[in-house]
Amino acid sequence: MGPHDSRHQCLIYEGAPSRHIPAVASALGEKLRSNHRCLYLNSRPMIAGLKSQLAAYGIDVEHAISSGNLVLSAEQNHLLGEWEFDVPSMMATLERSLQQALSDGYQGLWATGDMTWEFGPAKDLTKLLEYEWRLEDFMRRHPEMSGICQYHADTLPRDILHKGLRSHRHLFISETLTILNPHYSERSSPAHGAAHELDGFLTSVLNPESLN
Repeated sequence: MGPHDSRHQCLIYEGAPSRHIPAVASALGEKLRSNHRCLYLNSRPMIAGLKSQLAAYGIDVEHAISSGNLVLSAEQNHLLGEWEFDVPSMMATLERSLQQALSDGYQGLWATGDMTWEFGPAKDLTKLLEYEWRLEDFMRRHPEMSGICQYHADTLPRDILHKGLRSHRHLFISETLTILNPHYSERSSPAHGAAHELDGFLTSVLNPESLN
């Protein structure tokens, strides 16, 4: 299965976040080439790393930014008082961004962000599952929207990783591999798999060589 068969994907990883910049940059570059506006939400160091990787792939990064093809943001305006993650604000921002992209003549909007960064310094992740279900519903209603939610296993509690698994149909493993997630659960359906089963599956996801 190719890396872009699902529009709402999840990347769960261990180790330095920079290790996954090449794969994310490859996915982003493909979307740029297919006339999608791309939105990258992350810290300033990660944005710098992404820009370098895109340049290494032959993309004119400054032109992509100045033309509006690529939007890189380290701002966290979706946080209330700079601490609490605001789901309605974030969803409203995505909807405005999508409509603006379509109005500007793009095929759609592709977005990716690291969940640890998106939820701010307080790391209040109690709203994460609500946010993911809202994203899933939004993408179902808007086929022009797609993206990858990044979960850093070293900085997130295990139950949050479980929620990430349960709320994504497909898992982004690399630029060449996306897999169907057997533990995905519809919002209104019972969760699939006990905690130990999810942990076992996470082990294989975090060691992608076992999936090839």
